[in-house]
Amino acid sequence: MKDVFVELQEIGAHIAEVASGWGPFSQAVAGGFFQRSGAAVEDSRAKTTITQVASRTWFVRMPFANMCIFETDDGIVLVDTGGACHGPALLETIRSVSDKPFHTAIYTHAHVDHAYGLWAFEKAGEMPQNIIAHENTIDWFNRYIRLRGLYSRHNQQELKDWPKSEVDFIWPTQTYRDTLELQIGGETFVLRHHRGETDDATWLWAAGRKVLCTGDFYIQMLPNVGNPRRIQRHPEEWAEAVEEMATLNAEILLPGHGDVIYGREEIRMALLDVVEVLKYIVDHTIAGLNDQTLRKDQVFQSVELPEYMANNPKLQPHHVTAKDISRMLINQYTGWWDDRPSHVDPAPVETEAKEIAQLAGGVEALAARARELANTDVRLACHLAEWAFYAEPSNSQAQDAMIEAFLKRAWATEQTIHLGIYIREAIIPALEAKRAGANG
Repeated sequence: MKDVFVELQEIGAHIAEVASGWGPFSQAVAGGFFQRSGAAVEDSRAKTTITQVASRTWFVRMPFANMCIFETDDGIVLVDTGGACHGPALLETIRSVSDKPFHTAIYTHAHVDHAYGLWAFEKAGEMPQNIIAHENTIDWFNRYIRLRGLYSRHNQQELKDWPKSEVDFIWPTQTYRDTLELQIGGETFVLRHHRGETDDATWLWAAGRKVLCTGDFYIQMLPNVGNPRRIQRHPEEWAEAVEEMATLNAEILLPGHGDVIYGREEIRMALLDVVEVLKYIVDHTIAGLNDQTLRKDQVFQSVELPEYMANNPKLQPHHVTAKDISRMLINQYTGWWDDRPSHVDPAPVETEAKEIAQLAGGVEALAARARELANTDVRLACHLAEWAFYAEPSNSQAQDAMIEAFLKRAWATEQTIHLGIYIREAIIPALEAKRAGANG
């Protein structure tokens, strides 16, 4: 087996390629959204681009985050502020094109890459008059404090960087529930709420400019509505939001991730493609749930997109798969039980793993079979490797099986979330166990 650390470095390039739809890649930013100094801040500066997409309208792209700037007669309207690490570069970028005062900042939702850059504006004495978000954003900020250990781990951020208290946030000065119409500089900006990636999601329509800011409702890949490490997401309401956007005849679409789309028909078709794929997955899943002969796993495993959807370059599964989206919908409508009777009150995983290892003829035999299967059925190999490792974490052959099987899985996947799980939850624990054994 190739040196694991060398291969993990090579996988870094694979991650960058897979994540290219999110903008310029930066490992420092990926692990440092809440940092206010250091490599994440400097990488944000180095990799920022700004494009004027219309009169007094600019689109900013940074690693993993986009922002939209509208200059009005009353001042700047800013849609999204990035992570904390983006803040200094965002302020500098805006000042490179406009000296207008900051009038309003809008958070499209509370995720780590959208609502945390205003600290740099506050430090510079250039805070906007208004900071607007959906009312549920308040709950998100409070949840981030209460569950900081969980959320920092699931977002792959250092716990020391994660917000500790209320003073670590720039809170909205105004919230809304369903729709908010703003009159700024003689122009109308309409904020709309639908549940989608989050329950506080906002999108914005600048009617006079025919500019649509979608937040994360449109990201030029299969919608990120099936993330296995996140709280409930809402495929049906996501589709409703995007379908409403498609009626607006927007001439410029500025997404939360990905590049600008120009032209009414191209925008309309791109949005309707998202609506169609989500409705297809929803309809298939609901039909499966209503089929009383199917277990939940049989429902989501049966989801296969039609060829024309699967081949659509703007619906590629770079973050989640159609099956992931189906599983999220199943989670929305059902309880935690997965329909397997033994899982109502399961034996501990380690106990199960030890029994399976014994039946296989020992941990070594189970690990050997996992490594053999890794060449033909890597998904099944990962199950066996987990059993071997959980049965005896100190066993070097079990460690090697875990590392090898999940490395193959990492190379095979195009989903950024899956890839991160394979590395952080399988490969790294096995490497740490191997290191501990060597030092012991």
